[in-house]
Amino acid sequence: MKLEWLLVLLVLSNLRLLASGRLGAKIRTVAAQGILLGLVPLLGSSGHPGVHAIAIATAGIVIKGFFFPWLLLRAVRETRINREVQPYVGYLASVMIGLAGLAGAFLLSRQLTPLPGAATSLLVTAALFSLFTGLFLIVSRKRAINQVLGFLVLENGVFLFGAGAMGEMSLLVELGILLDILVAVFVMGITLFHINREFDHIETNRLADLKD
Repeated sequence: MKLEWLLVLLVLSNLRLLASGRLGAKIRTVAAQGILLGLVPLLGSSGHPGVHAIAIATAGIVIKGFFFPWLLLRAVRETRINREVQPYVGYLASVMIGLAGLAGAFLLSRQLTPLPGAATSLLVTAALFSLFTGLFLIVSRKRAINQVLGFLVLENGVFLFGAGAMGEMSLLVELGILLDILVAVFVMGITLFHINREFDHIETNRLADLKD
């Protein structure tokens, strides 16, 4: 698979996240993103990928493609919440805003010259659009698990942009970031379970109404 096609799939997966209300489907989409992102350092390297790229790809695929989705799907089963209900921004409007964000990311990536490392205009576009999608999911959805998914998509954008500057980033820094994300998502999964057990819901707008 060429890198350009992989980036197109990442963009389409972001649009699917904006259009879907089913939490299970969204978690699986983020899992697919994790696997695709794990391939970016391998496809983006010139010649044979080095140990650095292979280590980052393996860690990304295992953690983002399998462990995170398993943890989040377990949280969904425990909370018995399958769909997002009445988001702040409707799904059709979300897709339209997403398309506008994609156009903005494309225009902005054309202005970033020279691009860092081996990054291409399409790679930067996909990275910026992932950042936008993650932030939009965080602020436009009510279910707390969508904030977790938005956080993951946001980090995917950071990872994707960093993959374009692979030669300028150290393995230690990248693995440190991945470890931070691992701990954060693990804590978020536990928090979701306890919030649902105590309050019988995981809607962030209702949690804001809690009084001392």
